[in-house]
Parts: sequence; C-alpha cells; structure tokens
Amino acid sequence: MPHWKLCLGMASPKRPELNPSHRAMTYPHHAACVSLPTSAGLIIAALVYIRGWLRVRRPDSKYSVGAWRVISFLLGLFLIWTAIGSPVARLDYTLLTAHMIKHLLLMTLAPPLILLGTPLRPLLLGTPQRILHVCGLLFRSSPVQQLAKDLTHPAICWLGATGALVAWHVPDLFVLGLRSEMWHWIEQASFFATGLLFWWPVVHPLSIATKWSQWSVLLYLFLATLPCDILSAFLVFCDRVVYPVFLSSPQSFGLSAVEDQQCAGALMWTCVTVIYLVAGTLITARLLSPKSSPEWSVRQSGPPGVSISTTVRQDVEVA
Repeated sequence: MPHWKLCLGMASPKRPELNPSHRAMTYPHHAACVSLPTSAGLIIAALVYIRGWLRVRRPDSKYSVGAWRVISFLLGLFLIWTAIGSPVARLDYTLLTAHMIKHLLLMTLAPPLILLGTPLRPLLLGTPQRILHVCGLLFRSSPVQQLAKDLTHPAICWLGATGALVAWHVPDLFVLGLRSEMWHWIEQASFFATGLLFWWPVVHPLSIATKWSQWSVLLYLFLATLPCDILSAFLVFCDRVVYPVFLSSPQSFGLSAVEDQQCAGALMWTCVTVIYLVAGTLITARLLSPKSSPEWSVRQSGPPGVSISTTVRQDVEVA
C-alpha cells in the first residue's frame, strides 16, 4: 500500500456506527403544520377576552380589570404562540436548548401572565350567552367546585408541576414526545396545565386564608427551585449526552450535543432562579406594605370553586 494512503487511513479513522435509536428521526409533526390552527385559536381567545374586558370596564360595571392585566394576558398568549406555533418550535427536534425554551415559556412565563390577567370574568363575558349559561350550570355544580378546590391546593399544585418536570425529562418519555405527535401535544399541554396550577397559589395568594399561609408562598417558591436546580445541574455537569437522539441532529449554531445540553441546563438554572426570585420579592413587598392594593385583591379571595361559581352566576346576570 502506498505510504500516502496509509497515512490518510490513519488520519481519518472510520466513524463509529450510531445506535439505531440514536439516528435521525422523521417527525410526523412540524411547527408549520400547526402554526395556523394554533394562531387562530389564540387570536380567538384574545378577541373573546377583549370583548369581555370591554364589557367589564363599562361605567355601570361593579368590577374593574385594569389595562395592565389585559396586556399581561395578551403577552401570555403571545408566549404560548412562540412556544408551539412560531418558527422557534421547529428547533425543538434538533436542539435541547430550544426544547428548554419551550418548556420555560409554557410552564414558567406564560401561566403567571395569563393568571395576572384575571381571565375568568372577561372570557366568560366575551362568550355568547348560550355558552355562558352552560358554563354557569357546570361551574355551579358541587363536584366541579370541589374538584377546583382540590386541584388548587398548594401541595397538589407543587406536586403536579414537579411531576411533569421530572417525568418529561426522563430519556424514554423525552424521546416518546419527539417521536409521537399525540404525546408531543400531551407533553406541551401538561407543561402549560401544571404551570397554571403551580402559579395559582403565587398569583392568587389571598385565596389562602391566613397571613401565615400567605408568607408560606415564599417557602413554596423555594422548594420549587430544588427539582429544577437538580435537573439543570445534572445537564450542565454531566460529561455524556443524556438524550442520545440529539447526537444525530445537525450541529446548529456551532454547538455540539454536549454543549447544547450544557446551554439548556444553564438556561433553565438561570431563568427559573431569576423568575422565582422576582416573584418572591414582589410577594414580600406586598405583604410588608401597610395596605394592599385594591386592584391586586379584586376577586382573588375565597376558595377557587366558590369564586368561580360566584363569578359565573354574576356574569350570567350581567349578560
């Protein structure tokens, strides 16, 4: 064999074969296929909310929803669209960092903005009267009120969000969410739903009866950082690729699979810590203030099931 061929063979060894489960996958779902219905649904929700808000802010209305709450609700809808309907969603299958951005948008950023918009009354008033009447019958039923009360208990909210976070980052379930369109939507829906549950005791602390319980929201936020810190630290400091499916993905933005994993973990670590710290600071400032803002406390007291029932009944009367 010529010397130059021998040197060439030594300089460029044969690339090892990837495990079949690590090779590139053909994804049945794509952001371009779902962006139109997703955008349409979010636009309809925004229009219904604005229609109801315009009725709430009438001079003869007993209830007021400030303009800043409208902005908060619409911004929350925009973040949902960014996560599941925008071009950012297309990177979910090639970059773990993009997946982490979607997770943060659906679970950590959009839910508190939606809840700060106090969406129940504007959405109900914005719907046609027949639908509002059906909602009234539904929410006035005792089982629904009890279910709402149970689901919004702080322990259930914390366990639900923590369970969704941990479960969907187990490698087998993670890959299942990438391979299956149905499971992909279940994953996204569970992130958003548990995000709403998690942020309920934080955004609506006055639904908890005692002053001590309101201070316990700070402990609630601190405990919520622990599973996020453990998962993100594992991603940052692990010296192997946790999700081998990304080994077969093209290197985007010049990141290797390990560097992408470290970036995703660092992003989660930083964002969750900062957001929870900001929330805790705002809650502390509100609790230490001599007088709580009336705008903050509007329709936030009382058990969730009872307040929903009362809201629906009053809105049916208004409609």
